[in-house]
Amino acid sequence: MSDSSRPDTSRSETSRSETPRADLARASLARAANRSRIEARARTDRVRSRLFFVVQCGIGAALAWWVAADLLGHNRPFFAPVTAIVSLGLSFGQRLRRVAEVMIGVAVGVFIGDAFVHFFGSGLWQITVVVVIAMSVAALLGAGPLLTTQAGVQSAIVTTLIADPGQAFTRWFDAVIGGSVALALTLVAPAAPIRRPRQQAAVVLREMGEILADTVRALRDHDDELATATLARARDSEAMLDELRSASSEGIAVVRLSPFRRRHLPSVLAIADLLEPLDRAIRNLRVLVRRAAVATWRDEPVPAAYVALIRELAASTDDIADELARRHSAEGARPGLFHVGELSAVLEPAAGLSAEVIRAQVRSMVVDLLMLTGMSGKEARDHIPEAMTLDWRPPPEGESDVD
Repeated sequence: MSDSSRPDTSRSETSRSETPRADLARASLARAANRSRIEARARTDRVRSRLFFVVQCGIGAALAWWVAADLLGHNRPFFAPVTAIVSLGLSFGQRLRRVAEVMIGVAVGVFIGDAFVHFFGSGLWQITVVVVIAMSVAALLGAGPLLTTQAGVQSAIVTTLIADPGQAFTRWFDAVIGGSVALALTLVAPAAPIRRPRQQAAVVLREMGEILADTVRALRDHDDELATATLARARDSEAMLDELRSASSEGIAVVRLSPFRRRHLPSVLAIADLLEPLDRAIRNLRVLVRRAAVATWRDEPVPAAYVALIRELAASTDDIADELARRHSAEGARPGLFHVGELSAVLEPAAGLSAEVIRAQVRSMVVDLLMLTGMSGKEARDHIPEAMTLDWRPPPEGESDVD
């Protein structure tokens, strides 16, 4: 057979080898595009969530300048808008104390800077001495880091700009104006800090539901990589809970300080009461996911019934998140949790250590989630039946199953 009649196998082999590479390249491009979309959405959400704060800072700066310059006739009162922006940038619960710190820091820095310039002039060594003295005096007054920093900053500004005689009080008064404007805008607070704790609680619960769902997939598909990634995600969930604690504290500060939001105090305190059971639920979740990952890594069998428990628990977690997001009571999620509790009482005789740890953590999480629906700890525990083996049958009437 001549060479010309032989099939061109080299070209077909090359095309076959290029096909996986092309598929890999397309998959990489698809993943990159997906990551870009997710990042763009996250950036857009971040801007949207901070839009009110940005607008509030702009309005506060303009109002502070208008009061100091137009109403009181101060010459270039730049401390007023600066203090307003700095104060508004603090979380709600910190503003009263921090605004006072800013005002005191400005006063200390301006006074020391003016006095030093009056006697020694300005220059390189004067800046060093003035900043050291101003920050040391602030520290002696028991100032926090913000007050101490403000004292140093303002003393450096006065030393370099050389304030006119008598202008020190004007600069301090400008800071008072800026802080007062910030507090006024704070007291006319929007409903966002009040809604945010409930929304953040829903976000935490949705994350828990997704982690449970990924755990189911990792166990079902024996996916080591997914199990590892899910465990890392569960460990990172603590940060979301910290954000919820911060949001809850800010919401409580809003309703206590703002006369326009006092009526919302009961609902905000109700969300604060969720922190303890939610914290326990996340801790139990991490133990569950870690043991599921160990079972996946070691190829330990986990009964399908136990995997189904995790799936049902994920669904109930999502139900609670949906109710909180709609500002409804989470009592509607109780039947699903009761069902999971009943199923978790059935022991699989062939279950190993990892499987039993998973089942135990499901039972603990059911109690935690029932408390999130408004039940007390005792009521929640009473709805979880005692464990029994799969082949357990009630004894005949008149007989006892106890030896």
